[in-house]
Parts: sequence; C-alpha cells; structure tokens
Amino acid sequence: MEPHVRCDQLTSNLDMRHDSDPKLVECFRFVTNALKAKEFYRRDVQYIVRNGKALIINELTGRVEPKRRWSDGIHQAVEAKEGLKIQADSVIVAQITYQSLFKLYPKLSGMTGTAKTEVEKEFLKMFKMPVIEVPTNLPNIRVDLPIQAFATLRGKWQYVREEVESMFQLGRPVLVGTTSVESSEYLSDLLKSRNIPHNVLNARPKYAAREAEIIAQAGRKHAITISTNMAGRGTDIILGGNPKMLAKEIVEDNVLPFLSHDTPDVETEGESTSHKGLSKIKLGPSSLALLAKAAIMAKYVHKSESNEWSFQKAKSAVMESIEMSNTIGLEKLQERVAEVTEMYPLCDAIALAYATVLKDCEIHCFDEGAEVKTLGGLHVIGTSLHESRRIDNQLRGRAGRQGDPGSTRFMVSLQDEMFRKFNLDTEWAVRLISRITDGEDIAIESNAVVKQLLGLQINAEKYYFGIRKNLVEFDEVLEVQRKHIYSLRQVILSGDSESCSEQIFQYMQAVVDEIILGNVDPQKPPKTWDLAKLLDELASLGGNLLTETFKETQEEDLQSSLEQILRYGSVEVDNFVLPNMPVPPNSFRGIRKRTSSAMRWFAMCVDDTSKKGRYTNIVNLLRKYFGDFLIATYLEVLQESRHHDAYIRGIEREALLKTLDMLWKDHLVNMNKLSSAVNVRSFGHRNPLEEYKIDGCRFFISMLSATRRLTVEALLRYWSSPMESEEIFNTADQ
Repeated sequence: MEPHVRCDQLTSNLDMRHDSDPKLVECFRFVTNALKAKEFYRRDVQYIVRNGKALIINELTGRVEPKRRWSDGIHQAVEAKEGLKIQADSVIVAQITYQSLFKLYPKLSGMTGTAKTEVEKEFLKMFKMPVIEVPTNLPNIRVDLPIQAFATLRGKWQYVREEVESMFQLGRPVLVGTTSVESSEYLSDLLKSRNIPHNVLNARPKYAAREAEIIAQAGRKHAITISTNMAGRGTDIILGGNPKMLAKEIVEDNVLPFLSHDTPDVETEGESTSHKGLSKIKLGPSSLALLAKAAIMAKYVHKSESNEWSFQKAKSAVMESIEMSNTIGLEKLQERVAEVTEMYPLCDAIALAYATVLKDCEIHCFDEGAEVKTLGGLHVIGTSLHESRRIDNQLRGRAGRQGDPGSTRFMVSLQDEMFRKFNLDTEWAVRLISRITDGEDIAIESNAVVKQLLGLQINAEKYYFGIRKNLVEFDEVLEVQRKHIYSLRQVILSGDSESCSEQIFQYMQAVVDEIILGNVDPQKPPKTWDLAKLLDELASLGGNLLTETFKETQEEDLQSSLEQILRYGSVEVDNFVLPNMPVPPNSFRGIRKRTSSAMRWFAMCVDDTSKKGRYTNIVNLLRKYFGDFLIATYLEVLQESRHHDAYIRGIEREALLKTLDMLWKDHLVNMNKLSSAVNVRSFGHRNPLEEYKIDGCRFFISMLSATRRLTVEALLRYWSSPMESEEIFNTADQ
C-alpha cells in the first residue's frame, strides 16, 4: 500500500476544518515527529540500536547514554522507525538547566585545556567566571599543520587513507578523529581494503567496552586508532604505550582461558583489541615462568571448583589480584610467596606474575616511546571541523602532551555535515577549488577557502551560544517558580506538626477566598452578589461535610445577615459569626487556633492584590467567617476520627506533597509546550520572552490555586471516604 494512501485512510475521520480538534492536533504531532525521526535522527549518528533499544549518542563525547531518552514523543518515533518495541513516553518530574544548577553552588570553578577560545566570553557572561591561563609544564612543540580542503567527501576519505598509510609505513602512531559512528566505520572499511591494521573506538559496545585498552596502545609504534569525539575520554595517550594496561592484557590473555571456559560477551566485554603491526613485548624468563605458574594455578582452581566460573567472575578475580599487586608491591609479594612451599593462592600467583610482567612492559614501552619520539610522535588527523573550536582543540591536544613531539592536521570536505547544516556557499568554494585542481582527492590549502570555513565555524558557535543564552533566559522564569516550589516542599517535609497544620489552614483560607472573591464585588452592594453560587461552591468543597451544614441555608438568609452587619456598622472580629448563620463547630479553642485566625484576618486587611471598594470590609468578614467555619469543621472531623496526631500529620503531609508534585509535573509539561509555541508570536511583532514570562506566571498562579483546591478537597473527603479522596488524585493525574 502506498504511504500517502495509508495516511489518507488514517486521517479520513478527522475534521480538517477545525485545527483545534484534539484528534487533529495529536495526529499532527505524530506526523511531525515521524518526519523528524526520518529526516533528522540518523542511525549510527544520533543513536545506535542495541538489544532492541534505541540508545542516544552524545555528539560531544561520542559515548552512548543509555539512561537518556528524547522527550515530546521523538524517542517513540525513532523506535517506530527502527521497528522496535515502543516504550512509554518519558514523564518530566523535575528539570533544571546546567547553568541554573551550577549557580546553586556558593563557589564555582573549573579546569579545562580549551577555555581560551570564543567560549571565554560565555563563561564570563553566564557564570561571572574569568578564564585564567596556566602556563604549560613543558614547552609545547606540537606542529599544527594547515587545514586541507576537498571538494567531495570521497576525495577527503581517500586522502585520509593515504595519509594514514604513509604514517603507518613510517612507524608513527596515528589517531584519526571522526564525528560519528558511521564515518568511523566507513574509514575502517577503507583501511581494511588496504590491509592496514587498526583499532576503532566509538559508541558501539564491542568497542566502547575496550576503551582503556585501545587508548593504552594508541601511542605505540605503527598503532592506528580511529575514534569518535575524544572529548571526555580523560586518558592521555602515552608514546610507546601504557605499561600497566599492557601488562594487564598479557596476564588476562594467559590466565582467563584456564580459569573460565565461557566465551566473553562482546556486548559487555568488548571485542579484543588488534595487536597486528605492533611490536611484540619481550618477556624475560622470570615473567614467562610466573605466567605459566599462574596459568597452572588457574587450571587447578577451575578443576577443583564444583561450579563453573563465569567469565565475569574470572575477570573480577584477575582484577582483584592486579589491584593487590599495585597496593603491596613486588618485594612484599615475593616475601609472601617465599613463605609458602609448592602451591600458593591463585591471587598471589596472578599478582606476582603481573608485577614481574609490568617490569618488562615498562622497559619495552620506554624504549619504544623514545623511538616514536624520534619519528615525530603522535600524528592526529581531524576529518571534520566541529561546531565548536573547543572540540577541535581537544582532539589536537591528544598530540604533544607534556612536551612530547607530535603533529595535527584537519582535512575537511565541502560536503561535511556542518557546512551543509549552516548553508555554506559551496558553489563558490567548489568553483575556486576547480580552478586550482581537477582531482577530487587533491588537497587545497588556500587561505581564502580556509578563512571561509573557519568563519562558518565561528558563526556556528555564535548560533549555539544564542540557543544556550535563550535557554538560560527562558529558564530564569522557571527558576523563580522552581525555588518557590522547592522551598514549599522543604517546609512540608522538614516542618513540625504545627507548621504543617498551619499550612493546611492557609490553604483552606485561600480556597475560601478564591470562591468568595470570584462571586462578589466589593464595589457593588451585597444585594447584587451571586450568593447562591457562592454557597453551592463552598458546600461542594467537603463532600457531605459542608453540604449537611448548609443544606437549610438559603441565599436570602445570607443576604439578610450581610444587611444586618451593614446596619450595625461595627462588629467584634475575634469571635465573629454571621448573624442567623450556622455557628462554627467548637469555635476556636486554644491560643494557637485563635492566633492563627487573627493572623489570617490581618493578612486579609493588608492584602493589596484583591479588588478594593466601598464594601471591602463586608467581603473580608465574609472571608473570615467561611474560612474559620471550614477550618473548624476540619478540626472537628479530626477529633471524631480518634486517630493519633502522628497519623493525622502523616496524612496531611502526604496530601500536600502528592498534590504539589503531581501538579508541578503537569506544570513543567505545560511550560515546555509554551516555550516551544511562544516563538510563533514573534510573527505578530511580540517579544517571545516577554510573552513566555506573562503566560508562565499565569500558568504558575493557576497551578498553585489548583494545588490548594485539590489538597483541601482531598483532606476534607478523606475522613469520610478514603476511596473518594484517592479518586480525586487519580482524576487530577489523568
């Protein structure tokens, strides 16, 4: 069936005339996400598929991030595209930007080797942190060769292959940096076609699990390493190799086959690193003898054990032995072994073998490192300019560490992803290159072309800085709300029982105030107020609790009561009760209860947010009466329940937290939708940020109001029907 026919069938029951139709909006979201997943999210670039799951690749570090998922249905669209099981959409329960998170710390500092770029201004503007350059320990003698440009991708990759081959024949170690899993494996296939041994380090598990081993030998003679972005790898490439890592590999290769017959899982243990083309490490007679002894001990332990050792268990035992060797040292190990006769523990045998092999590896790596230095050190090849010069510098910085010699070269194509993304005038560059050469694999080092490419990279950095700046400005709105919510949660969690009760009382008074102020106008006389609706809304708050109380109260009763107050002119506020209206149960007994009532009355009198008028005092008395009545009814229900105070406080805390967390979660979703939609208002010559602030504030006020209302309803109904209270939460959650 043709795709457009299938789409027509799916949308045939939708009303296309009304763009507010929820089904149409949902369908539009699905179609948009499907198009994004198809065109913008590429396998082995933005994500990989492993064990039936789509896993995100961090484009800055080249690492898989298994716990991350794209939001707004994008991840589900990618799963549908790959034919995977579609997981539930991720729910945001809390969020914070890195910038806002860092600002929470009283002191902030950092260390990096790439801050002296365009990002220096960003550090100062965002975090008020100047960048101070620390002199290098040893002079930098690395040679950064000019950028070479190619007209086509094919020409670039052919030249990269030739450059790697020439360096391999010379004996220099080479590190090739790529921007994606796809490009690293493409280059790997090119090198295989020329029988050039190499190792690949990218987000695929069979390579990522062996990251330390691959990096350990990346500085050895004839070593060729293809890696995705090197940011965050955190391991120096030592010329001549890393003796500790090489010694560990030798011990594992000699012991693990005898300790476990399991085949290692490539997904978790990684694919074995390639040693082809590398010089063989010469082990002395003592090392060979101790390795043989450790292998015999491993074989003996394997046969004597009733249960078969798994590969993971065997590897853990070897790692523990190596850690012990690093802690104790060779001399103490020899003393421990000398105290035992023929057979000594497997752990000691492996540790002693490792310590002896390490000595041989150190000698070999030192000699080979000196030889590599005479050849020119590590040669780094960058196959594309990144969207930030910092990442390019991180790749360059792998060569020439601690005063070592080295060289770097960037080879770029006009068809690279970054140039296509930021609309480089490739026709101009291609015409310029075609005037110089006809071959697509001929490198061009023209200053005009290179200047154009570097200028585009600077524009890309400015573009992403603008995105981050815009994100921070939008998050400042949410940060104020976040601080308020988190401080409120902290009061609920850490406050004593009295503070928790006072919070409930304030919620009840606020709910009553909203109902009253929504039905009365202090600038108009009481006879114009909608008192019937007011009584109905108040009675509906507590289910049967208040309905029974006000079932015989009519609008006329409340009207005459208010007129009577107007005739009297003055009332006693402390024990105020509306004439001819029900008296609050038990009134307010105890100094704390009376103090709470007085504080709420004072807050009403000084409230500048509510509407003022000739009848403001009458409105405030109405607020006080119904607020006190609701709280007194609640306290009476608590007394009748005969529950312990600890149990009651627990229920109150649960209601407060559950409603707050639930509605805050919904608020975050609404704010994310608002931030995505508000940019459209710029077409109407409105400032999107200002519009976001206005609507975000309105959303937040509405969320707090809903939190108070739902909490009060849940608590009032809980004592009469716990199941009914639970239904309130479930309905609001849906």
